[in-house]
Amino acid sequence: MENREAGTERPAPRAILHTRDGVILVVGLVLGAGIFRAPQLVAGGSSSGTMFLGLWVAGGVISLLGALCYAELAAAYPHAGGEYHFLGRAFGRRAGFLCAWSRMTVIQTGSIAILAFLVGDYVASFAGGEELRPGLAAGVAAGVVVALTLLNVAGLRQSGGVQYALTALEVTGLLAVIVAGLFIAAPAAPTPAAGAPASTGGIALAVVFLLLTFGGWSEAAYISAELRDRRRGAIRTLGWGLGIITVLYLLANAAYLRGLGLEGVAGSSAVAADLMRRSAGAWGAAAVSFAVIIAALSSANATMITGARSNYALGRDVPLFGFLGDWHQDRHTPRAAFVFQGGIALLLVGFGGVARSGFEAMVAYTAPVFWLILFATGASLIVLRRREPLAERPFTVPLYPIVPLLFCGIAAFMLYSSVAYAGRGALLGVAVMLAGLPVLAFSSRTRAAALNPPVARSTPWVP
Repeated sequence: MENREAGTERPAPRAILHTRDGVILVVGLVLGAGIFRAPQLVAGGSSSGTMFLGLWVAGGVISLLGALCYAELAAAYPHAGGEYHFLGRAFGRRAGFLCAWSRMTVIQTGSIAILAFLVGDYVASFAGGEELRPGLAAGVAAGVVVALTLLNVAGLRQSGGVQYALTALEVTGLLAVIVAGLFIAAPAAPTPAAGAPASTGGIALAVVFLLLTFGGWSEAAYISAELRDRRRGAIRTLGWGLGIITVLYLLANAAYLRGLGLEGVAGSSAVAADLMRRSAGAWGAAAVSFAVIIAALSSANATMITGARSNYALGRDVPLFGFLGDWHQDRHTPRAAFVFQGGIALLLVGFGGVARSGFEAMVAYTAPVFWLILFATGASLIVLRRREPLAERPFTVPLYPIVPLLFCGIAAFMLYSSVAYAGRGALLGVAVMLAGLPVLAFSSRTRAAALNPPVARSTPWVP
């Protein structure tokens, strides 16, 4: 226990993570269920197999542009608050608070709910019964949130060990799909001459879902204060993590292409299951469902680990959320932040269950705010370069300012596209984000009152 009366500092994160721990976290975050769903949409916007694979290469390159920006920020300003810390330093307290508030109420908790619903949907599909499926999916999703929250409250050793196991299982499952498509399944029959070239709108939609599949690498910023290698740990974590992901994605899509053909991939709603069914029969398709569940659990657990850290950082800075700012030194974990995060995620699971389309509702709720934060973080690199030119930067973005400007442009496009995709559903997420402004104003007034209490009257007050 800390001794605040004696003037000792509150416990804080320590540099205990190796680069390999960061890489496992990034792979676990990014390598979610998207690779089992997005290829259909990417193939639908492609005019040839070469273009289809080229788009996946482009996704890796675009993600690397953002990773370079985040690596410089994380190396120069390591902090458990990640983006919250960067934005607050570059644009002021309000911008930083809105970032942390958005992660607490929209981005991280919404992502946890999305992944929990994905597990629930697959589990419910095994149970059968269309009438019972929505309720069962919501119940399973709530159970996932509770179980993973308790796991993380137990400590980093426990949650980290489970993360290693889940990541190993999901990589093994994807490798099985790759082997089946490249070496076991009979090649798909060649298609006739190529049809009309892909439309601009089709390519744009393909890129939207492709980048969603690569999403999650930015969470590495939230463990920057816990990496032992403060100088090169961030770029090594992001570089190795994205490199592994890009190679796996390319191999998986090459396997889909060989086993099903471009038209087969574009026409399949469960591309991995269809490929495994061709190569291993019904049991292979069932195994893919298990692999999707493992991938969703891996991403959900990793999202909880990073999400609680931004809540913890907010609690250290804003008295209204001070209860989130305690760090359990022996367990290496912010317990209160995990419990609070789990409670909000449960509320969102309830909202998704009422909407009867939990997965889609949560995507519409989170996507626009997510890309807004990425855009602002890319811009913060440019601002901090100008404002703090003498700050030590162990790693610097090559080809500056071209790389951050490109990344900001891509993030702006994704913000526009996600709003267009989500429609009115995007308004709820943005409204919740903006609700942080009155919360901040209330917190500021409360703090000012605490620092400047009213002067006691020496004589009784008489009306």
